[in-house]
Amino acid sequence: MSNKNIVWHEHHVTKKHRAIIKNQKPCVLWFTGLSGSGKSTIANAVEVKLNELSKHTYLLDGDNVRLGLNKGLSFSDDDRIENIRRIGEVSKLFLDAGVIVLTAFISPFQKDRQQVRDLIEGIEFVEVFIDTPIAICEARDPKGLYQKARKGEIPNFTGISSPYESPSQPEIHIKAGILSLEESVNQILNYLNLNNYLDA
Repeated sequence: MSNKNIVWHEHHVTKKHRAIIKNQKPCVLWFTGLSGSGKSTIANAVEVKLNELSKHTYLLDGDNVRLGLNKGLSFSDDDRIENIRRIGEVSKLFLDAGVIVLTAFISPFQKDRQQVRDLIEGIEFVEVFIDTPIAICEARDPKGLYQKARKGEIPNFTGISSPYESPSQPEIHIKAGILSLEESVNQILNYLNLNNYLDA
């Protein structure tokens, strides 16, 4: 429900001002993929490299956000949609601060990822598809979630009892079942360099 009495307040210090003093162009690196695909591992490694380059970043991780901001949300389709909507809004605020935002969320539905893309200015949304076959994800099963899902203990589990809609045209497509961690990180950094995100 919208409120006509609430108006966005424009600041004298703009996103551009904030980005210039950080010597970077803000963007959202939206990591998407199945549970166990390596999203968080790769996102963490990319953030380490960006930090070494003195870039200003923040990593929003699915589990961490659900422990706080989205604590009351379940894993139903409706709550997954709301989860991603909120992350999109938070990411937009970080962009306004001139920060390079990394998000690691399954975000299984194409429509929801598109909604976040539409919320953000054009080239500031960089979809990073961590493409790992479900067989590999399930073999890893770092949290034991696939095992529980197979037993029916976790309803609406993406890839098992709930669908995952793969990105059709991601800006970055990481074949994580083939590439090493270092190769995956380098592919992302190369994209950022080639598209001038690491310069003001």
